[in-house]
Amino acid sequence: MSLTDFADLGRIVVIIPTFNERLTLPAITARVRSSVPEADILVADDNSPDGTGELADELAAADDHIHVMHRLGKEGLGAAYLAGFAWALQQGYDVVVEMDADGSHQPEQLPRLLDALRNADLVLGSRWVPGGRTENWPVTRQMISRGGTAYTRLMLGMPIHDATGGYRAFRADTLRRLDLHEVASQGYCFQIDLAWRTVQRGMTVREVPITFVERTAGASKMSRRIVAEALWRVTVWGLDDKVTRVRRRSHARRARHQGRPQS
Repeated sequence: MSLTDFADLGRIVVIIPTFNERLTLPAITARVRSSVPEADILVADDNSPDGTGELADELAAADDHIHVMHRLGKEGLGAAYLAGFAWALQQGYDVVVEMDADGSHQPEQLPRLLDALRNADLVLGSRWVPGGRTENWPVTRQMISRGGTAYTRLMLGMPIHDATGGYRAFRADTLRRLDLHEVASQGYCFQIDLAWRTVQRGMTVREVPITFVERTAGASKMSRRIVAEALWRVTVWGLDDKVTRVRRRSHARRARHQGRPQS
């Protein structure tokens, strides 16, 4: 089985959330179609005022591998992906890929993620493993990303080197096990949340190196609010997890003590 033959994985869909990505959408969809021709694409547009949704409809009319979800408004990355996941599962896809619309996630590296998925439940495209790197990324963004992952590893004990990255390939069965109806996080935190849920359920997570390229057109969606949400939620999850572990150990000790024979 070659890196360019993924029939064994079943039906594949790449979800691309968009908000004001008219400048980047044609190129990214064309690159996906060239890199993995058998994959479908779902453009999940949050009612972009720049006409991204209308452009997506034109692309879909010309290519039956492209589908469009028109959402009512800008509700955040997490909400767009959750809606896309629900659609993909309903349509019977076996593999669901997350990919940014701005070209920072290179479609040419998608075969690398799909190949790794043959032996995993979730594959992360990682900037911070050997072979991974970034291009034209500001130092401040690198510090936020590296710092966020380091803090996540500390608080959650999660053995992942790039917990905030958004280039991912899920098995459909993985998504079904993650209780997605309970997910309320957004942005960076949404990515941490799904990886954390996967690890907690004992599933296999693999990281493969990618080259993350800073966008050359359009505007970044990063904000202080997104970073603050991630820090807050990871802190809460970490503290809750530590309290739960302490309680379990305490209950186990009491059970052992109560089970001892009386002298």
